[in-house]
Amino acid sequence: MFRIGMSMQLQVNKDRFFWFVPITPSLEQPQFYNHELHYAMWLNNTVTFPNVKEYPAWFQHLDSPKRLRKRDYFLTVPARGPHLPSQSYFTMPFRNFKGVDKKTKQLVRTGTFRKPRRLLSQDYRTLLEVCLHSKKLFVDETFPADLPSIGFGNLLKKMPANIQWKRPHEIEKNPQFFATNASRFDLHQGLSENCWFLAALASLTFHKDILANVVPQNQSFDKNYAGIFHFRFWRFGEWVDVVIDDLLPVTEDGKLVFVSSVHKNLFWGALLEKAYAKVCGSYEDMQIGQVSEALVDFTGGVNLSIKLEDSPPGLWDILVRAAYSGSLMGCQTLSGEERILENGLVAGHAYTLTGIRKVSSKSGSELLVRLRNPWGKIEWKGDWSDCSSKWDQLSLKERVLLRRTREDGEFWMSLEDFKTHFVELVICKLTPDLMSLENGKKWTLSMQTGSWVAGESAGGRMSFRETFSKNPQFRLKIKPGDSMEKFKNTCNVLVSLLQKQTHKHRNQSPPLYIGFSVFRVVSK
Repeated sequence: MFRIGMSMQLQVNKDRFFWFVPITPSLEQPQFYNHELHYAMWLNNTVTFPNVKEYPAWFQHLDSPKRLRKRDYFLTVPARGPHLPSQSYFTMPFRNFKGVDKKTKQLVRTGTFRKPRRLLSQDYRTLLEVCLHSKKLFVDETFPADLPSIGFGNLLKKMPANIQWKRPHEIEKNPQFFATNASRFDLHQGLSENCWFLAALASLTFHKDILANVVPQNQSFDKNYAGIFHFRFWRFGEWVDVVIDDLLPVTEDGKLVFVSSVHKNLFWGALLEKAYAKVCGSYEDMQIGQVSEALVDFTGGVNLSIKLEDSPPGLWDILVRAAYSGSLMGCQTLSGEERILENGLVAGHAYTLTGIRKVSSKSGSELLVRLRNPWGKIEWKGDWSDCSSKWDQLSLKERVLLRRTREDGEFWMSLEDFKTHFVELVICKLTPDLMSLENGKKWTLSMQTGSWVAGESAGGRMSFRETFSKNPQFRLKIKPGDSMEKFKNTCNVLVSLLQKQTHKHRNQSPPLYIGFSVFRVVSK
């Protein structure tokens, strides 16, 4: 069971029926709970996942498949595109789409990567034109430059006295929105305890195309400046466009309270943080989180979480495949009070995994991982740290290539030390719509939202035999196509399940444990 969301990759054979059953929060009396869910399924028969297994390992056979309640209706959609056979089909519920485009025969849906939904119905272009026409700077009344946007919890207690809200041109003489060479070293964490957000953002800088979607590049403080900016995040199954003004909280001496840039006149990081705070409810609602959550919100990706205390034997191979596929990676130290340890690591802290390397030293080969602290300082002091004597065992070429001796928050450590001092590794795999953007592969997607309703669809875990069949259920069938023969009549299916933030303020909507089961329906 996972608190935020969960996913599964699997291969299915042609002409097989499967049932996908989201499971209500795993609590002792599931009939008492109401909660919203979102699932997504992607279909592709050309992409092979390295650790995919045949369905007997994934599915549990049903002795009496009729016990599962069928949905009222299904839509069979042709899976089209150069990488999919024209005769491949999938059968799934069809609700959150506008329809099928008559010319392209493609699904038309809202909240896509290229056509995001507008948060609070605020249209950036319309608001920008109104401000330019009236020659007034935009003021966002939905997220005011006042205490409610900061929040009234622990963060407010740490805030400096007499904070002011200023626009970038009031803070710096020549403010710039974005630099084309944006990197993981650009941003430093501010007063908010949102290292999880910064760790994910640093990982995002490795994907310039996706970063440009999250941070639209056609914005500046010069041409058509009106004090209004917009950013995009993936929220509960759809991309959302978020509009903000550029009023930022600063101290009496003009320093940014929250995220700042190494280059003082760059403001994309501070404004992006403000947009995300608006989505969460306030800056206070960004306090404390998991890097996995932000990775999904930046990409719509699917997370793989690995507990390092009991890591798989092939962890290095997993890292290599993740790096090769362009996955975003982050990790966390043991939870607790955020404090600097003697070894230079920070307890209860999120880091970005920025690189891996196998090196040959005098004592043999070493497996190294490279990590970055969102603070932009405070680094690991053990083996393979900046000042470690271990570097003397490498050739001059490798030392020059890998070693960094400045205090920038980034450092190397051995894989074994990584498994010892970190508790969780998160690998965010790009979802099919983003993979299509980057490498041209085509996937067919179906999404559905629903809810667990007490007394109706909140069926609980499989141990609740009397109510389990009440959980929402969805049917999947793959029909054969000509080109499926070379793939042994199988195709890949990716299933993702998430739960929705039910309150305006993120911290007032604690996630529950959820899960799903997949069954093979045995024909009689």
